[in-house]
Amino acid sequence: MIERFSTSYNSYGSIDELPPIDKKLLKKAEKILEQAYSVYSGFSVGAAALLDNGEIIAANNQENIAYPSSMCAERVLFYFCKANYPNCIIEKVAITVKAVEKIIDEPISPCGGCRQVMFEFERNQEKSIKILLMGEVGKVYELNSVEDLLPLAFKTDVLKRY
Repeated sequence: MIERFSTSYNSYGSIDELPPIDKKLLKKAEKILEQAYSVYSGFSVGAAALLDNGEIIAANNQENIAYPSSMCAERVLFYFCKANYPNCIIEKVAITVKAVEKIIDEPISPCGGCRQVMFEFERNQEKSIKILLMGEVGKVYELNSVEDLLPLAFKTDVLKRY
């Protein structure tokens, strides 16, 4: 038997079609990606989160010559949120990218590791996190939940929490 699952999302032609708060969030992500430390890959990522207290915080990717020591912008952002705003809910996250080699004109999704981390945050806060994805220019994708990025996320109640 073949079974299927699908993800739906809104697609906008440009950032100009978005509501003001979403534009502001993406602009914050764009601004912070300029400060990314991406000297090895030439691929910069900026991520910004809107918290339920109205504050917008942002982070970027940080590379290291020992590649496994590098950290994606999304994880930097989510871990910063938990460390500094432990009682806040993440309402929306905007993610933008820029590369040295060429202009990225399509939205790019977070890596699998980041998707899993984001999913666990969403699950723990028991409230969906809207996701906005944008390349350097062009379309913007809006997803209603992190689970839309990772429909078969690792989730189980078998693992104990101590």
